[in-house]
Amino acid sequence: MKVRDCLMSAIVHFDVPTEDVERAKKFYAGRLGWKFDPVPEMQYNLINTTNLDGTPGIGGGMGKRMDPSQRMMNYFGVASLDASMKQVKSLGGKVITEKMAVPGMGFLANCMDTEGNIFGLWEENTLAK
Repeated sequence: MKVRDCLMSAIVHFDVPTEDVERAKKFYAGRLGWKFDPVPEMQYNLINTTNLDGTPGIGGGMGKRMDPSQRMMNYFGVASLDASMKQVKSLGGKVITEKMAVPGMGFLANCMDTEGNIFGLWEENTLAK
């Protein structure tokens, strides 16, 4: 989940919640060729994807669904999560999950746009606790 210096935010990570992790891994590995790296301490699997030209694609993650309404989520890379959360609010959106640390990786927040679409913001920071 690297955020490059740029003027526009891009999707840097996606999250796939599942009822049955092994069943979902089999489906996505079989259909899309995804590879998985388990992170046992988080009960999570990092997803490695490949673009059609064979280059590495956007990475993701897969874990157990925590809430019945939880759906696939895209995370957009930002330089400052705090500033981005303020901007979401000033533009009429909502912050639905406040800033949360992913230890050793970064910070995330989940938001809703003016049309009711849920998305995530991600700030890379290896010092996150």
